[in-house]
Amino acid sequence: MIAALLSALAVSLALTLVLETGYFLLTGKRDRKDLLLLIMVNILTNPVVVLVYWLAALYTRINRVAVIVPLELAAVLVEGIYYKKYGRSFKRPYLFALAANVFSYGVGLLLQMLI
Repeated sequence: MIAALLSALAVSLALTLVLETGYFLLTGKRDRKDLLLLIMVNILTNPVVVLVYWLAALYTRINRVAVIVPLELAAVLVEGIYYKKYGRSFKRPYLFALAANVFSYGVGLLLQMLI
């Protein structure tokens, strides 16, 4: 079970970094420091979200949607705070964080359905 959790953490983080970096570039952003910020905030938030989700799924009977929605909203809030405070090209940092997370989560769901 530990190996499966570590694998899920690694895959989720790698996929999130690739997808959110892609989203960053698709939105026309090119500032290298902002790209580094995006990578850092995802390294901060993604493992926590995945770990808490796994623990909730394993040890509670809470509906998975009721678990993931607050976790993702918390990640968006934290990321938005960092983008607002330290970002240079984020005009609407919370909207960017929300859109990047929706994009990456949605693509991740599509990939899960295909695999």
